[in-house]
Formats: sequence, structure tokens, C-alpha cells
Amino acid sequence: MHVKANDTAIAIAGRDKGKQGKVMSTDPKAGTVLVEGINVAKRHKKPRKQGEPGGIISKETPIYASKVMRVCPKCSKPTRPAHRFSKDGSKVRVCKKCDAEI
Repeated sequence: MHVKANDTAIAIAGRDKGKQGKVMSTDPKAGTVLVEGINVAKRHKKPRKQGEPGGIISKETPIYASKVMRVCPKCSKPTRPAHRFSKDGSKVRVCKKCDAEI
């Protein structure tokens, strides 16, 4: 996947197009990601125990990974990261717009 947990991502399609948020989790098998503040749905929750509050709760729902792009921390532009090898031989992600290591 081109986004990982704790990355900053921007929605490039759908009703939340243009919104940014932190990637909370990824599901490579389903091809979905959970992004903070994007694709928020309201759920009606009934109190199950005594003293537990009920009501309408806003909750993030998964969005397809193809509908989000990683935001480069240096140039603040959405980019699909390239993969390169660093001098010590480890694989690193690089911004295609400004060539900065992500």
C-alpha cells in the first residue's frame, strides 16, 4: 500500500475530497484505510449497561486506499511515494514532487 499508519493523507475523491487527516489503520487485504476525519458516519448507539451513555455517535469508516494520497511533510503536496534505496541499502519512500525522504 502507498499509505501506512500515522501518515498524513488527503482524500482525492468522494464527498470528503480535499480533507486531510492522519491514517489510523490500514487493511491491505481489503485495500482500505481508516483516516481521521474522513468518511465519517453517524451511528445510533443504545446504552447497554446502566450509566452508559447512548445517542448519536460520529465514527470514521474505512475508505478505499485508491481514494487517498499521502501528503509530503516537506512540500505539503499530495504525492504517491516512490521507493528508492538509501546509501546504507535500506528501502525508503521518497516524494515524487520534491525528492525528499518521507
